[in-house]
Amino acid sequence: MNTAWLFPGQASQKVGMGHDLYQNTELGKSYFDLANSIMGCDIQSIIFEGPRKTLKQTQYTQPAIYIVSVIIGKLLLKKGLRPAALAGHSLGEYSALAIGEAFDFATGLNLVKLRAENMAQAGRLQSGSMAAIIGLDEYRVSDLCQDYSGEGIVVAANFNSPGQVVISGTPEAVTTIMATAKSNGARMATQLNVSGAFHSTLMAPAREALAVELNSIQISDSIYPIYANVNAQPNTLGVKIKDLLIRQLENPVLWSQTITSMSNQGMESFIEVGPGKVLQGLNKRINPQIPVSGIESIAQLEALNV
Repeated sequence: MNTAWLFPGQASQKVGMGHDLYQNTELGKSYFDLANSIMGCDIQSIIFEGPRKTLKQTQYTQPAIYIVSVIIGKLLLKKGLRPAALAGHSLGEYSALAIGEAFDFATGLNLVKLRAENMAQAGRLQSGSMAAIIGLDEYRVSDLCQDYSGEGIVVAANFNSPGQVVISGTPEAVTTIMATAKSNGARMATQLNVSGAFHSTLMAPAREALAVELNSIQISDSIYPIYANVNAQPNTLGVKIKDLLIRQLENPVLWSQTITSMSNQGMESFIEVGPGKVLQGLNKRINPQIPVSGIESIAQLEALNV
């Protein structure tokens, strides 16, 4: 069976995630110890003990999810499982690339650390906001954003599933589109607790910093096809990966389109590799006919029949 592995993004974090992997596997312990060294802080304690408020900060959240997700992916490979393809939601694309061996764990964590710090900094430089629009056609949400003519900017940033689109931009513009969407039939418009307008042009300073770093390192071809956020198409070429990651910061995450594309191209099941069940929930709304499960604990890993 062609099974694709999916890697979660920001908002899937929870205090205590990965602690069982640290305690019960040599690989988990070595990666967590290496992560402390790379991060220059006790990221282990933040992940294992919190507080939740600290873990929710972008500069810690993104590395934390990457660390846990890659450890789980590496343990799945160690058990003999192999994905037919990979994809990751926003930050999760870096986890997918590490599993695809486009770069090693340490290189990926350095990139994620830089990405997270600069995204948080971009949010401080230019106040930004995001909101989830529920129950309105994705094309209608896009049109509302494109038709906006007030102060600031607003764009459709995450196409998560049919009827769920996240918008991103300056606070006043996002607030206006939330109200407009509700008056146009949206069931709900909910402000998200984020530190900036991710996947919009307000992330330009972060994109520039990330581009400098990406262009200074070697990225290999992936050994598995990785479906990119920006075009929902598979790629293995290292020379293309840099451009796709740079573009990702300012462009929408085409998640619904990605899962549809993977399904149309022969994927028969999906596994969410990493903390939480966010992607499992989205997949069930995108294509409920294709089975999806998740692996986030040592108990689930040990229960697998290989």
